[in-house]
Amino acid sequence: MSEEKNVIVTGAASGIGQACARDLAAEGHRVLALDLSADAIEAAHPGAGNALVPFAADVSNASDCERAVDTAVERFGGLDAMIHFAAIHSTAPWRDLGADEFNRVLAVNVTGSFLMSQAAARPMAEQGGGSIVLTASGIVHVGGVGGTGRGGPAYASSKAAIVALTRSLARALGGDGIRVNAIAPGATETAMTADYTEEDLAQARSRSVLGRMGRPEEIADAARFLISDRATFITGEVMNVNGGGSFA
Repeated sequence: MSEEKNVIVTGAASGIGQACARDLAAEGHRVLALDLSADAIEAAHPGAGNALVPFAADVSNASDCERAVDTAVERFGGLDAMIHFAAIHSTAPWRDLGADEFNRVLAVNVTGSFLMSQAAARPMAEQGGGSIVLTASGIVHVGGVGGTGRGGPAYASSKAAIVALTRSLARALGGDGIRVNAIAPGATETAMTADYTEEDLAQARSRSVLGRMGRPEEIADAARFLISDRATFITGEVMNVNGGGSFA
């Protein structure tokens, strides 16, 4: 990115969000790193200094989202971008999946994405523009049956909703100069795949024409590109970052 930016990164205590917040701060951008636990954020980013501000919040809570955005604006003087990785997993197959779990996954993964976007868009509109990046998933292309470590119907449904949300927000916010895109990672080496069996891992690798799973920083790099000044004419897009898994 050609200039320093003020960025909120959610899900910043682990996995892709951790890599994204870390690399943005290392490049000199000002980052509000959001996750459920401030202690977990600080443990994930030792020695980050003033470039990274830990913030504990639940993205499914509207007031938490507003507080996070207000804090970023107050600390940094504005908000240029919001990259949203915070999500929960669900491996329950359809026979075992109840309404409570299904609704909980939607509340965090879908409503949380909307609430963070809604909160972030307000100061962006006032300052004349900004960029929002949400997170879909490669599971949207194939569906999810659940099982050991693997996403099930609730998770797959929540990530499919992000595609429509991204395009709806891109239309709604384009007039304010706000770009809204999403990334759709394939199988990535994070906590969500840590419980995969060896068979599951082999299948995940086989779905990529590169023959491997993604690394968190590779997914984060795509999100960082989308908020950069090199992507100023990209909006409403869902970028697959899956090693060719869409056509393997």
